[in-house]
Amino acid sequence: MDSSDGSSSCAQQQQRIEILNKNENKLVGLLHETGSREVVVLCHRFRSNKNATIMKSLATAIETEGINAFRFDFSGNGDSEGSFSFCFGNYNQEAEDLRSVIEYFSSKNRVVPVILGHSKGGDVVLLYAS
Repeated sequence: MDSSDGSSSCAQQQQRIEILNKNENKLVGLLHETGSREVVVLCHRFRSNKNATIMKSLATAIETEGINAFRFDFSGNGDSEGSFSFCFGNYNQEAEDLRSVIEYFSSKNRVVPVILGHSKGGDVVLLYAS
């Protein structure tokens, strides 16, 4: 299979999803759908968004392995609603956003076996897990 065919089919399988957080703000993300029940959630770095090169590359690599990947914008970033707060680096709000994402996929009978965060996104994952 030609690699250009693979990237094109990946792009066709991305689904825009909007999830309400606890403040009723829409969190916007892209699901790289493979048909798997599992979803790996990707969290971006400080003041970035779901369309950063590393987020796209990670999602594509995970999708290539036959696993769904979901990359989204924390509130106040990218296409998501809400405002970014510099209070404590917005960590608490972003951990709550992540909780909303996990609850959304759980409600759809999906399993989230892995949450990956890049830079500050990794800190948010640890805060959520604690």
